[in-house]
Amino acid sequence: DIRGPFNPIPSNVPGLQVGEKIPKVAKVMDKFSIIRSFGHRNAGHGPADHYMFTGYHPVGGFDGGLKPNNQQPSMGSVIAHHLGPRGPIPPYICLPTMHNSASAAFLGPNAAPFTIESDPSSPGFAVPDLQPPLSVDAARVDDRRELLSKVDRFQKSAEAKANKGTRDLGVFAQRATELMTSKAAKEAFDIHKEPAKMRDAYGRNTLGQSCLMARRLVESGVRMVTTSYGGWDMHSNIAGSIRGQVPRFDQAFAALISDLDERGMLDDTLVMITSEFSRTPKINRNAGRDHWPKVLSVVMAGGGMKRGYIHGASDPTGSEPD
Repeated sequence: DIRGPFNPIPSNVPGLQVGEKIPKVAKVMDKFSIIRSFGHRNAGHGPADHYMFTGYHPVGGFDGGLKPNNQQPSMGSVIAHHLGPRGPIPPYICLPTMHNSASAAFLGPNAAPFTIESDPSSPGFAVPDLQPPLSVDAARVDDRRELLSKVDRFQKSAEAKANKGTRDLGVFAQRATELMTSKAAKEAFDIHKEPAKMRDAYGRNTLGQSCLMARRLVESGVRMVTTSYGGWDMHSNIAGSIRGQVPRFDQAFAALISDLDERGMLDDTLVMITSEFSRTPKINRNAGRDHWPKVLSVVMAGGGMKRGYIHGASDPTGSEPD
């Protein structure tokens, strides 16, 4: 009723085991820590997501994270708000899309994540916001930026009368212009400059190339990158789903950790892997597992974290922290 069909395998840390479906991760276990005793109280996707992204349990009237009026800002937005960008590239980036709970909430547009909204594994991948519309050449972009600055000066002189929506629009317009005219931004987002061998190592799929893009962005000065790999809500046939889902994660995460370490970036780059909750200890009648927030594992790599370390444990049935 509790144990699944998969077996543990040894990692490269003596005495530490991982699941058989992550053999590549097993070979880099000496580079990260696992917290096995984390838990919280929310069993719904929206509230649990919000807690994991923000550190706040939702209050009454929470709508699943779809609207910012009853949300707290995500960790990435807090970082962006307090530290700001390093140069023209936004400090907080989500790829390939933004999660509902990853917003800036009341911190406003300056702390909002920049979202790529494009699959970095596609052959023709490009970030639309880095290119002016085809009908507008570079000289006209400069002219429009100069005109925008004049409008901004006029707007600021009447700021007391300006509404919030207009000010927010100005922030996004400025960000778009900076990106379109930034050589550094174009370089950071140009994943095609990566050697084919490196791209293959991460995996030629959305998760693999998102992790590779995340490394490029951090290397260029981005402070926080969030990438999502969905499809873990396995209420039925969990064994088959794990077989199909986990290998891409195994390859991408192992490649990211190895790549960061080899470049000397892991010591000052914190990588965290988590979900909104875990799965029920007992297998249900559909050969799946349901929502279970009472105990789950969180991976922490780099950024000063211990290496090859397991913190805490669950009880013998994986029901609660031990």
